[in-house]
Amino acid sequence: MNFLSEKPDIEFKKPIIGMVIGNSVLSTIPGLSAAGATPESTLMTPALDAFLIQNGPLPGMEIPLSPLGCATPATVTRAMLELCGLDPVIVNAGLAQNPITPCYDVYGAPGKDPRVEDAIKDPERLYEFGRRIGKQLSEAGDLLVLGESVPGGTTTALCVLRGLGYSVGVSSSYSENPHSLKNEICDAALGKINSLKEKTPMDVIRIAGDPMMPVVAGISKGYTGTLVLSGGTQMLAVAALIKHLGDNVPPIVTTEYVRADKSAEIEKAAEEIGIKAWFVDPDFGNIGDESLARYCGGEVKEGALLAGSMWLAYMTGHSKEEIWAAIKTFLENFGK
Repeated sequence: MNFLSEKPDIEFKKPIIGMVIGNSVLSTIPGLSAAGATPESTLMTPALDAFLIQNGPLPGMEIPLSPLGCATPATVTRAMLELCGLDPVIVNAGLAQNPITPCYDVYGAPGKDPRVEDAIKDPERLYEFGRRIGKQLSEAGDLLVLGESVPGGTTTALCVLRGLGYSVGVSSSYSENPHSLKNEICDAALGKINSLKEKTPMDVIRIAGDPMMPVVAGISKGYTGTLVLSGGTQMLAVAALIKHLGDNVPPIVTTEYVRADKSAEIEKAAEEIGIKAWFVDPDFGNIGDESLARYCGGEVKEGALLAGSMWLAYMTGHSKEEIWAAIKTFLENFGK
């Protein structure tokens, strides 16, 4: 396919790019998330992603890899930000530890295991804080590309999408999607959701979501420019939440690797929800780097503004060749 599945007719003068980071304890369940070298280390991944895309690598730092040797998508994102000359906005939705980089903070908490207790204590407050951030960002630029970093988030996305009434699957950071484990968690969450006599979209988030979701939905409500959500099934769930809240639903942009994931069927899901989805084909199989080529086998696929940053680089006039050159140069000089 082409680098972009479709080049939308969007006019903008001052683009900004941001990422909402948070944790869910679900990522610490062995076999659920590949967003870290070990299940426990996934709790550090969002903070490290934010540091890397905001500051670049420290001297002597090695490229962060998944358990099977796939480079974190934050490396590509940082290369794109350097190419475009942009500084990212970071929003802490709820980390397991204090952030290590300057950011907006909504003072949220990590999402909990819905099999044991409600995942999010106060999604309405997180939504309102997000709305205020979105309003402030409206003064900074007329196009906002907004991504996420939440390990375990495809599982919370599955719970939320099904809790909102969609019979969809979701992608995974693993090449082999751990369906049985995800479905076990989802079934427990749905049991609680369906036991409610009346349920609101925020009830679904409260029981089964993660802190990123209401914050991004709030930013979408408050932002007055053009908003594009960067991410796969996690942002699909956010878009569904926005729709059920009665707000205007922004488009999403994700990678061809998510579209190729048959377990997600993201095009079918986007159609069912009624949102516009665009796809970026990084073509990492031909870029000449083994840690990126692993994306073509279905590992990681997306996250940390990967698709959104490449999409924005292309939309601001950079060719695929320039994008590739920036990525390869960045990886060659990583940590030097």
